[in-house]
Amino acid sequence: MRNASTRAEQADQRRAELLAATRRVVLEKGLANTRIADIAKAVNVSGGLIHYHFATKDELITAMLRATLDIESASLDRLVHGPGRAAERLDAVLQYYIPDTHPDQSWLLWLDAWNTAVREPAVNTIVRELESTWLRAIERVIAEGVTAGEFACDDPAGAAERLDAMLDGLAIRHTLHPSVLSREALLQHARTAAAREVGLPALL
Repeated sequence: MRNASTRAEQADQRRAELLAATRRVVLEKGLANTRIADIAKAVNVSGGLIHYHFATKDELITAMLRATLDIESASLDRLVHGPGRAAERLDAVLQYYIPDTHPDQSWLLWLDAWNTAVREPAVNTIVRELESTWLRAIERVIAEGVTAGEFACDDPAGAAERLDAMLDGLAIRHTLHPSVLSREALLQHARTAAAREVGLPALL
């Protein structure tokens, strides 16, 4: 049994290494231009070994995006359920949404995924899950703020939709043109919009 467990652990470790390498290659080359050969070269293994763990390139790409989504969802969940007032947690969610650096790697990855999702159903599914995760997080913080008497908002779900759409647009603009829209300006726009949605003169 121990040998079987060890083999399973080794397989899991190898898969994790391949997913990490896939992310690096995709960030460099883009989803459309990434080949199995590029990933194999990045980890110094054969293409056959990659196909042992992932039958196709599409399966590998999908697994990498899902792993990224799982990591980001867990981080977001910690912010939503973290300590502090609802306004503080909402602000933390906004800051997590906004790219930390230029270029922020996660944003480059998701921008690429959004484009690919138009034609690839599997990627489209993951992108929809990403959007749903963010919408639920924003809505939950707002709803909890309303329950606590901290916010005034008749429609937390609608407020979440509007904030999410605004953040998408502003974050794309910042990622592509940081000299036109700085992170500081983006965050200020986000805080102003969020405060208006929850009936506060200012978020913090």
